[in-house]
Amino acid sequence: MLFDVSLVITLFIYSLLLKVSLSEILPFSLIVLIASVPLALPATFTIAMALGSLELSKKGILVTRLTAAEDIASMDVLNLDKTGTITENRMRVGDPIPFNGFTKEDVVKFAYMASDEASHDPIDTAVIMCLRENNIAPEKYERIEFKPFDPSTKRTEAIVNINGKIIRVVKGAPQVIAQMSEILDIQKYHSILEKLSKKGYRTISVAIGDKEGKLKLVGILPLYDRPRKDSREFINEIKKLNVKPKMVTGDNVLIAGEIARQVDIGNVICDINTIKQLEEKDRIKKIEECDVFAEVFPEDKYFIVKTLQDGGHYVGMTGDGVNDAPALKQAEVGIAVANATDVAKASASIVLTHEGLTDIVEAIKTGRRIYQRILTYTLNKIIKTLQVVIFLTLSFFIVRFFVTTPFDVILLLFLNDFVTMSIATDNVRYSMKPERLDAGKIVKASLILAFLVIIESFFTLWLGLNPFSR
Repeated sequence: MLFDVSLVITLFIYSLLLKVSLSEILPFSLIVLIASVPLALPATFTIAMALGSLELSKKGILVTRLTAAEDIASMDVLNLDKTGTITENRMRVGDPIPFNGFTKEDVVKFAYMASDEASHDPIDTAVIMCLRENNIAPEKYERIEFKPFDPSTKRTEAIVNINGKIIRVVKGAPQVIAQMSEILDIQKYHSILEKLSKKGYRTISVAIGDKEGKLKLVGILPLYDRPRKDSREFINEIKKLNVKPKMVTGDNVLIAGEIARQVDIGNVICDINTIKQLEEKDRIKKIEECDVFAEVFPEDKYFIVKTLQDGGHYVGMTGDGVNDAPALKQAEVGIAVANATDVAKASASIVLTHEGLTDIVEAIKTGRRIYQRILTYTLNKIIKTLQVVIFLTLSFFIVRFFVTTPFDVILLLFLNDFVTMSIATDNVRYSMKPERLDAGKIVKASLILAFLVIIESFFTLWLGLNPFSR
C-alpha cells in the first residue's frame, strides 16, 4: 500500500510538471489508490470457508467456528483422547481367571452379585452383560446391603443371603482386594496382573467372606475397551497426510502401550508427570517426541495442547467428555466426537455426527482445498494490483498521457475483485502436507508473475501505439 501511495504521489507531481489539469489527475490518482485496496478479499475468504463448511456438513461434519475449516489445513499435530475416541468406550469382560478352587463362572457370578445395573457404572454394566451373553445362571440370592463404587475405597461391596448364609462380596482394584484377602501365592497374583496389563487389560478382583474378617479371593476379571474398527486405518491415513497423531490417556503405561500397538500410533510412550518436571525448552522437545501420553489427568490435556502450541505447532484435539472441554477450547482445531457431551460440543470448533474418526480425514482434505482456493485468490489479487498500479503509472511516465480512463479502471475493479470471487469455488487438489500462509513466499511468487504480466501489458501497449503494427 505504501508503494502504491508513493507511485501516486510521484505521478501527481510529474503530472503537475507537465501541466496536466487537476480534473484529470485527481480522479485517476484516486482510482489507482482504490484499485490497490483488496475490497473483496475478506468476503472471498469468508465465502471460501462458508462453502467448505457447507460441504463438510453434508458429510456429517459440523463446523461451529468458521475459521476452523481453514485452520485444520495447517494442523500438524492431532491429540487423540483414547477412551471414547480411539476405543469404543464400552468395557468388556475377558477370560476370567479363578483362584482357590473356584470356576470361571463363579468369578462372574460373584462379580454380578456386587454389581448394580441401575448405577450405570461401566464395570458393573460389563459384568452384567458378560453374565447374560454367556448364559450364566446366577444362584438365587437376596441382596441385603449394597455399597456402590467409591473412588476413595476403589471397591464395590454387597451383603447377600445365599440359602440362609450371609456372605460379603467385594469387587474392586486388585491392590485393594489383595490387602483385604488372604492370598496364598501373592507373587503369582501380581505376575498375572502384570501380564494382563501388558496385554492392555484393566483388571478387577473378586473376593467373598464373612461380614467381618479376611476375605477369600475368588478370581480376577480382565476388562478391556477395544479400539474402534476404523482407528488403525484412520491413524495410517492422517500419517500419510503428514499429521502426527498422539494418544492421550489416563491409563497406565502398560495399557497405553498395548492400545498404541494395536492401532499403530507409535512406540514412544511418556509419563506426563515426568515431562512436567522438565525445563520449558526440554519439555517442548519431549512432548514433540512422544507418541503416547499415559497417566494423564484432565488438566494435563490442556497442558499438552498449550505446550505444543508454544513449540509452534497447529494443534488438533479430539474429546468426548466434560473434562476435555478446556483442551478442546484451547486447540486451534477442537473436535468433539459423535457421542460427546454437550459441554464438549460447545467447546469444540468441529463436531462429528458419525461414529468413528474417519470423518476427520475428510475434514483435513477439505480444509486444505479451502486453503488452496484462498491462496489462489490472494496471488491473483496481488498480481492484478501490481499490474494495474505499476503499468498505469509507468506508462504515463513513458507516453505522457493516461492510457486508460478512470471509468476503465472502475471496470477493472469489478473484474479483478468481484468476478474473481468465483475462485472461492475453484476445483483444486488438496496438499499432502499441512499448509500455512507464508507472506514472504507469496509476495516473491506474486512479484515474479506480476513482472511477467507487466511486460506483457507494455508489449500490448507498444503494439497499440506502433503504426507499423497496423
